[in-house]
Amino acid sequence: MIRNIQDQTEAVFKHDPAARSALEVLLCYPGVHAVLLHRIAHPLYNNKLYLIARLISHFSRWLTGIEIHPGARIGKRFFIDHGMGVVIGETTEIGDDVLLYQGVTLGGTGHEKGKRHPTLRNHVVIGSGAKVLGNIDLGEWVKVGAGSVVVKSVPAQATVVGIPGRVVAVQGVSVKHDEWEMLEHGELPDPVEQTIKTLSERIALLEAEARARREGESEGFKSVSNR
Repeated sequence: MIRNIQDQTEAVFKHDPAARSALEVLLCYPGVHAVLLHRIAHPLYNNKLYLIARLISHFSRWLTGIEIHPGARIGKRFFIDHGMGVVIGETTEIGDDVLLYQGVTLGGTGHEKGKRHPTLRNHVVIGSGAKVLGNIDLGEWVKVGAGSVVVKSVPAQATVVGIPGRVVAVQGVSVKHDEWEMLEHGELPDPVEQTIKTLSERIALLEAEARARREGESEGFKSVSNR
């Protein structure tokens, strides 16, 4: 458990510039509390002490607003930033150095049995409000934009945005748009904003064409009148 606490503290200092001391991290970070309680519940679940494990996870949800099923497998230095509303399903598998923001759901898509939740490889980052659903695989260093809905597997080092989620960059190379080359969470594009911008440009073009047509018709009318 001491090693787990050290790993969690290290992860917080790596990802959150607001963290000032180890004591603050241990006392004031609900994401840390949720993960540490999961470290207790998961071995109990593996030993078929299901009720006790679920009671611990239920208490964790009440305390932190974060729901992690005790059956989920979580790697080292896993950090949930802010955390309120995060849900992690039973058969989820999470690698090392993974970062989730608030409101993320790692869920299933139905009532199927067996592996029904996502697998996140090492160094995955998932933005706030994103949903990753079903038995899919997110490769190492994948970035998922805020509010995205991902229902298909994603290759390593890819950036995914939108509903449904689509790959817009792989290994730092933009698939379509230059502004999507950046991989920083805060610099991912807003698909709605992009759509509105495109529509605005189209409307401006149509208005210019209509204005030119009216001016042409007006000139023609004047020419006829002068005759």
